[in-house]
Amino acid sequence: MRVSALCRLGRGAAAAPLAGGKGTAPRRGTASAWGRWQKQQAGGARGSAAGEIIQSSKKVLASLQKEHPTFKPTLAIVQASDEDLVQEINQNFAKEIGLHVIHICLPQGSSEDEIVGEILRLNEDPTVHGVALHLSENACSSKILNAVKPEKDVDGVSDVNLGRLVRGDTYNCSVSPTASAVMELLEKLVKTVDGKKVLLVEICGPLEASLQCLLQRKGAMTTSCQWKTQQLQSKLHQADVVVVGSTKPKEIPVSWIRPGTTIVDCYPDFLSGEHGYGQDVKYSNQSAIDAVGPLTIAMRMQNMVKTSERWIQSQQYREWNLHCLKLQPISPVPSDIEISRGQSPKAVDVLAKEIGLLADEIEIYGQTKAKVRLSLLERLKDQTDGKYVLVAGITPTPLGEGKSTVTIGLVQALTAHLNVNSFACLRQPSQGPTFGVKGGAAGGGYAQVIPMEEFNLHLTGDIHAITAANNLLAAAIDARILHESTQSDKALYNRLVPVVNGVREFSSIQLARLKRLGINKTDPGTLTADEINTFVRLDIDPSTITWQRVLDTNDRFLRKITIGQANTEKGFFRQAQFDIAVASEIMAILALTTSLADMKERLGKMVVANDKNGQPVTAEDLGVTGALAVLMKDAIKPTLMQTLEGTPVFVHAGPFANIAHGNSSVLADKIALKLVGEEGFVVTEAGFGADIGMEKFFNIKCRASGLVPSVVVLVATVRALKMHGGGPNVTAGAPLKKEYTEENLQLVADGCCNLQKQIQIAQLFGVPVVVALNVFKTDSHAEVDLVCEIAKQSGAFDAVPCNHWSAGGRGAVELAQAVRKAASQENHFKYLYNLELPIIEKIRIIAQKVYGAEDIELSPAAQSQISRYSKQGFGNLPICMAKTHLSLSHQPERKGVPTGFILPISDVRASIGAGFIYPLVGTMSTMPGLPTRPCFYDIDLDPDTEQVKGLF
Repeated sequence: MRVSALCRLGRGAAAAPLAGGKGTAPRRGTASAWGRWQKQQAGGARGSAAGEIIQSSKKVLASLQKEHPTFKPTLAIVQASDEDLVQEINQNFAKEIGLHVIHICLPQGSSEDEIVGEILRLNEDPTVHGVALHLSENACSSKILNAVKPEKDVDGVSDVNLGRLVRGDTYNCSVSPTASAVMELLEKLVKTVDGKKVLLVEICGPLEASLQCLLQRKGAMTTSCQWKTQQLQSKLHQADVVVVGSTKPKEIPVSWIRPGTTIVDCYPDFLSGEHGYGQDVKYSNQSAIDAVGPLTIAMRMQNMVKTSERWIQSQQYREWNLHCLKLQPISPVPSDIEISRGQSPKAVDVLAKEIGLLADEIEIYGQTKAKVRLSLLERLKDQTDGKYVLVAGITPTPLGEGKSTVTIGLVQALTAHLNVNSFACLRQPSQGPTFGVKGGAAGGGYAQVIPMEEFNLHLTGDIHAITAANNLLAAAIDARILHESTQSDKALYNRLVPVVNGVREFSSIQLARLKRLGINKTDPGTLTADEINTFVRLDIDPSTITWQRVLDTNDRFLRKITIGQANTEKGFFRQAQFDIAVASEIMAILALTTSLADMKERLGKMVVANDKNGQPVTAEDLGVTGALAVLMKDAIKPTLMQTLEGTPVFVHAGPFANIAHGNSSVLADKIALKLVGEEGFVVTEAGFGADIGMEKFFNIKCRASGLVPSVVVLVATVRALKMHGGGPNVTAGAPLKKEYTEENLQLVADGCCNLQKQIQIAQLFGVPVVVALNVFKTDSHAEVDLVCEIAKQSGAFDAVPCNHWSAGGRGAVELAQAVRKAASQENHFKYLYNLELPIIEKIRIIAQKVYGAEDIELSPAAQSQISRYSKQGFGNLPICMAKTHLSLSHQPERKGVPTGFILPISDVRASIGAGFIYPLVGTMSTMPGLPTRPCFYDIDLDPDTEQVKGLF
């Protein structure tokens, strides 16, 4: 008995993937067998092996697409040969099953690198789910075969798939279609191969490995040889089954094959009916001869359907398999950087896999950082969000409250000690405070993000991207004013819409501007003189420019500068200033955006000045929106890092809370909420006190995201409460006075008024509050108990002392348990004000209900701006108060709970792209200065080890 397969088989790693073998597909024009097979199917021969597989695969795929109607399984076939018939069979089978096929024809003789390049492109194409190769023997190198991503390797030729097959992991691998076809035919023709001797002649490479494995697993005894092997006659005579991979040489007589032997011939030109074995061998099943080739391709399509099933499964939410890092706290607690260096972080790709991220959803930066792609949100769009926890604090003091430390300690407790999925979402620290006075922001003690020096320095370059984008826009503003002031309409138009290679056309952003201007023309040659004037003239009023240049360094001498003093600027100079980079509106946009498209739209809406008619001029008018989006395309992706105990952290965006809204990004929170699962927790932090960062979190960030918080964790310390109770001033670097190191219950009780006020502010939003009391060694038990008791009496759901700074997550377990209980309570979240209210009324509500002011007082400039913004259609935006963080009032020295004050509004500005109005309370600096002794005195680099010293 003899049956034939579709294509030639080859030697070693040069096996042609379609059939696992040598050479190319059958010659063109020999379509008789394909035609006969089609006729058999039409004539009711659906019971053939290929037909059964096609119908079975069709049903499976139909079921998949019923559950996932938008799924379009796509197979890409890379061909670098001149034969078309096999591709026709591929197309026909795929069409019948419901698969989409992309046929990539490379020139015959394409180099190895060219073929690999095409394969790598297909590997990264998310719309392609399977890749098959149809190449000549010479083109099928090991490098090419292993270039195919194992998950997309439908022909089972990669080493990874062969290894899985050998290990018995057949669910996660694709098996060579030719090997599967051979096994299918043998099952029909010889019933069982158990105990039979199978000889593989001229079969090498992936097909040999696959056949050896499959046959031996069925109990066959297999041997491989070549036509030139000595004792070939004996081997052929002893074999029960012979599988051949190339044409039998004429000098090998058919008589060497024992009568009754089953021959599976994977090489011959079966389509032409040429068998090459003469008439001495009888064929018991002529229809099987015609079914072998189609069966191989049917097996390929079956593999493609299985690959599609695995792909869909891979897109589903994955349970975490997180391996936490062990902590061994010591006393006294070492410096933050010593603790950070003492822990060996997991490789970030390992962490990503543990929390259910796919390999193509991360972009790795070094060993411990990775950007996470926004495509995850689409993949997990049907996954229920976890619980959403905000960490806020009492009014800040120089003694510090430790919100970042609480955030990290809480997630370490939840995940490493209570086995609850959790994510921390933090802001990226500005390098201004890092080298200025505050230091880093990675947490502290045994509750840190690691490596802390990478967290605090550069990270993945997001702030630098914001700086570049911000300053590009600033340069565009001044350049446009200069060019408009020195050129005629015609000259401007010719330069803005130049002739390139004989063609003159508008760019897409220019067409959009024409549409906004009501000029419905697309041909540059058809604009009238008036239309040209309207198009080219922005007529920016320099006195109204609000867009400043930025730098991520504290530099007080850039607070007021003069620009344009060079002779080349032709006398156009003006006063300007630099802001700290994190004060840029682009930073606020990064923190509030919900997608790349949303970010681009917001960037275009940024108002940078008014024209001489009082109308807003935007980044879109300047034609720079697309360029800004390009500069920000990587910054929009959150950065994945880890805590000291190996739990995941997102670091993304870093707006200040006193001059912006002070929260990490919406996107980081949204992604984290999907990853933790329904029972998990996402813990994020709001800058400064609850009156500042928390109020903006609720009224601005939650409006932008649509997310509803579950719990507020309000952080306090005994020492800070003593200062609010009337304790003496604290000087940085000087020893603490005895009021802060000795028990003083009265001072603590008096200071709890600020804690009570912050609890009341949280209650305005209907969210349960858990107070986290950061414990220091100088705190007495009586002081700690007093604070917790007052907090609970004031409406907190619970109040818990925490020791995570000295003990890691274990020191915050009680806090984690309290947060879990609070999150299970009924939530009555609400916003503080209605957006439809007038701007003045929204400012007054915040001043009175949050800060405790009697009323507000608007300067003439503030009143004028409010009137202008209302007329321009910006009156329905939320309010972002720019105010000192050191007091509930506008006076930093007033601690506790000031009363009876009138809140002065000196000016009102708008961040239209970010989506809020920001009133300035008193005088607010957007560029910090360096102190007498900045932190940089202690920061150094070891030139031998390249280790950073002195960060804290």
